[in-house]
Amino acid sequence: MPFFEHVFKFGKEDTSNMGILALQGARELGKKVDDYLVNWYNTEAEKCGSTSRVKTFLIANSCPRFTTGDGKGLIAETVRGKDIYIIVDVGNYSVEYNMFGMMHRMSPDDYYADLKRIIAAMGGKAKSITVVMPMLYGGRQHRRNARESLDCAQMLQELQSMGVNEMITFDAHDPRVQNAVPLMGFDNFMPTYQILKALLEKYPDVNMSKENFMIVSPDEGAMGRNIYYASVLGTDLGMFYKRRDYANVVNGRNPIIAHDYIGNDVSGKDIFVADDIIATGDSMLKLCVELKERGADKIFLSATYALFTEGLQKFRDAYDKGLFTAVVSTNLTYATPELLKEEWFVQADMSKFMAYIMAACNQGYSISTLLDPHDKIHELIEAYNKCRPQQLAIKIEE
Repeated sequence: MPFFEHVFKFGKEDTSNMGILALQGARELGKKVDDYLVNWYNTEAEKCGSTSRVKTFLIANSCPRFTTGDGKGLIAETVRGKDIYIIVDVGNYSVEYNMFGMMHRMSPDDYYADLKRIIAAMGGKAKSITVVMPMLYGGRQHRRNARESLDCAQMLQELQSMGVNEMITFDAHDPRVQNAVPLMGFDNFMPTYQILKALLEKYPDVNMSKENFMIVSPDEGAMGRNIYYASVLGTDLGMFYKRRDYANVVNGRNPIIAHDYIGNDVSGKDIFVADDIIATGDSMLKLCVELKERGADKIFLSATYALFTEGLQKFRDAYDKGLFTAVVSTNLTYATPELLKEEWFVQADMSKFMAYIMAACNQGYSISTLLDPHDKIHELIEAYNKCRPQQLAIKIEE
């Protein structure tokens, strides 16, 4: 039976030892995950004739701050003997705190400090600690080129020393960072299935055949995820090579001089571009211009984390010019209300997937099928291919 269709036997297993600590900034995602887990547990318990019911796996917590900016971690109930899952979104910049009478927005450094405070507040009483950090703290600084810090590797070593047993993340910028903690569990999941499902639900008339559809990698660093898409869909693959000015650093990175395309002709084809992060979005929009000049039809941009660090206006303008059709992303990090209202933005809900992962880990199930949803993607594409002619007929009638 495919893992996604597996019914977890919560009624027969000791799942009462699970506890979820959703830190500030990840409360909404944590609540969605908890709803799935509670429903699965109670449904199975009822089938088994058990009187056991749970209202929530969430454990109330907070990290209040003094007016000087100092903080502390508080947990509202005992965690003794529990398998604890801490959900933290280091990219949620919407949360504020008061310091010296001025409001300051939470930064990734603040969230990481709060994570350590909550772990310290447990006092070593938890049975096990798993940190669910979709976007890795310091993950973009994954290697040392000169006299540079390695924040992500240092974070992993610190968490291991504090008693963390496992790290669960999604689409790590470079998963080789786990080499810093070879004896700690580190699972890196990809939102491939959820991204494609969200895309097809919004645009059911997309034809993903090799003759009509093509995958294009935005740079050499994103080739891995794009090779996967091309392999599982059976389509051609192209790539843009970014020529950078390594003599200068602007906003923490070397500026791009030009995009050079390598691959088959994109003329008349729908293009799917996948990356881990959209930050400023400049390179993605330049890529759209290049593809349109080469005759591409619809362009679908995808990123696990759509951050839009310089705002949405440039994407609004590009959409109005017809440079792209949609941006598909996930709810693994904060998205502004304005972004969610944009007609070109498609969000894939990852809460059910995250609940599957946490439930599987808690009950000792294999997660290999979650790490590689190859079969599930094929089922999805086959289902849409069967109903696509009918959908097209309805569209023509309308």
